[in-house]
Amino acid sequence: MPLNENQDSDVPKSHPRYLSLKYRHTIIEGMRNLIVAEAGLIAHGRGECFDYILGEQTSQSAKNAVKAAVAALIIADKPVISVNGNVAALVPEELVNLSKLLDIPLEINLFYRKEGRIEAIENVLKNAGATDIKGVNEETMIELEGLESNRRKVDFIGKADVVMVPLEDGDRTEALKKLNKKVIAVDLNPLSRTALWADITIVDNIIRVVPLMIEIAKELKKLKKKSLEKILDDFDNKKNILDSLDLIIKYIQQQKVDAFKILK
Repeated sequence: MPLNENQDSDVPKSHPRYLSLKYRHTIIEGMRNLIVAEAGLIAHGRGECFDYILGEQTSQSAKNAVKAAVAALIIADKPVISVNGNVAALVPEELVNLSKLLDIPLEINLFYRKEGRIEAIENVLKNAGATDIKGVNEETMIELEGLESNRRKVDFIGKADVVMVPLEDGDRTEALKKLNKKVIAVDLNPLSRTALWADITIVDNIIRVVPLMIEIAKELKKLKKKSLEKILDDFDNKKNILDSLDLIIKYIQQQKVDAFKILK
């Protein structure tokens, strides 16, 4: 969902924080339209903080994780991409493009099930071109074991072998793992429960991740299964998370040096 005309005019493109402010307004607009929960604004702000200390760019470790994630989705028998309000507000078209490219259904799954939210998110996805949307029919829902929150209500996720959970909460990731499902997470916080529990953790901003997944998917779809399996075998998620943490430490140390140069 783009900035509206008034918002766009308030933030000049020359502003060093233009993109950050742009997506911040997108999230706010999403809340006004029931797509994003009020708590989603807090979650987005927390993500902004981590993105800042990651240098607001996709690291090599994140690119490796994206490649492994795409390989896992292609190999999977029953993959699914979980969608919450923040994801639907930030990258609806990109998400639908990825879904169609890999023939993977999208499933709406919410922690805060405020009346009208599922319908609002469904409309956003449909307007972006989605035709295979799960999680909208209560009659086909089951409940995940070990969860008490609204996240327990799932549709195709209950049958899936690989679940991509961008901007996820840790409780459901843990529950999915206990049900022997492979979990792909997109999380800017490398120390969150989601990041630590997932099989493949992409420590990067969702607005950069999904377009990159589309780009990589176009190439990996040409590979044979054996080559895709090798990509997964070569991927080490523990090393991936440690590399992300090292990147944060290095960035902060450099910023400390640069800050004192400015202050002199």
